[in-house]
This record gives sequence, C-alpha cells and structure tokens, in this order.
Amino acid sequence: MTAINTTTSPQSANQGSPVGRTPGQMILRWLALTVLAILAAAALVYIGDYLVFLLRGQPLDQIVVTRYMAAPLKGNKTEFYYEGTGPASCAKALFPQNGSPPCWYLRRHPLYAEPA
Repeated sequence: MTAINTTTSPQSANQGSPVGRTPGQMILRWLALTVLAILAAAALVYIGDYLVFLLRGQPLDQIVVTRYMAAPLKGNKTEFYYEGTGPASCAKALFPQNGSPPCWYLRRHPLYAEPA
C-alpha cells in the first residue's frame, strides 16, 4: 500500500491565499495600493508634461487679462482697485511650468486680483 501525505508545508499553504489577514486589513492594503498607483500616475503625467514642454522649446504665449488690486479692509472686507488690462505670459502645457500658469487656465480665468 502506498501512504498518502496529507500534510502540507507552511510555505505551500500560504501561496495564493491571504491566510491570517482580516477583511479590514485586505481593504486597507488595496486602498494603499490604489492611492500609490494614483500618485505614481500623476507624477508620470507631470514629468511627461514637463519633458514635452522642454522638447517643444519652452513655448510661452501671452493672454490679455484684467488686473485688480485687492486691499484688505476692517471687518474682514476686501476692496478691489481696477489696474487695467495687459498681457500675461502663460505656458502651453497642462501644468504650470517655469513660473507661468498654463494658457488654458488663463483663458478661462481672465481676471487677476493681486494681493496688496
């Protein structure tokens, strides 16, 4: 007769199944991995945007914006003083580059309030 070995080693028993983890621990692990993946994807998109910005020769454009001076007053109030319109430089990119806001943002927000 042949003897059948029914015992398994601890290493082979843990392969493929999360033995010893509670459902809460598994959810936290998946949540941490998801957050890490989102942060890595965001970093890759920003780096890619910067590389494209550099390869295109740092393209800058100018958008006409309306400027206001924001002066704080008593009673938690703010008074705005009109300073006129003028060009503002912007970067042709998804994110701010070289200290300039992206052009798509300036086109959608043509009013600029400078703090006093």
